[in-house]
Amino acid sequence: MAELKTKKNDADVFEFINSFANTEQKKQDSYELVKLMQAVSGQEPKMWGESIIGFGQYHYKSERSSQEGDWPLIGFSPRKSAISLYVYSGCAGQEELLKDLGKFKMGAACIYVKKLSDINQEPLKKLMKSTIKFLKAKHG
Repeated sequence: MAELKTKKNDADVFEFINSFANTEQKKQDSYELVKLMQAVSGQEPKMWGESIIGFGQYHYKSERSSQEGDWPLIGFSPRKSAISLYVYSGCAGQEELLKDLGKFKMGAACIYVKKLSDINQEPLKKLMKSTIKFLKAKHG
């Protein structure tokens, strides 16, 4: 089994944002997301791998393979083309929340936004809360 490369580490979250976010807008959005996700999750921001800022964690075991590991409950990454939001689990009610979220693109495991002002904060908070609740119930 291949070992998961994306692991929680002690790298400085704000140093990462300052060096990695490629525009002033992305830096400001990243600072806002840190505040928002910390408030919703009650967890401190931690770096996961080289480019994901995560909040909380859970241990998963894949139902389709022998892979298992730890992953943040919610998180984001200020990537070059868009900010990747790891706040979606596909649990009941989340499809409805997406309708009110605003301007975004959906990936396999994340939501891509160009800037934070493109999306509505309340549906985003509800997505985060439902994802945290779902993952904690499913994975303990």
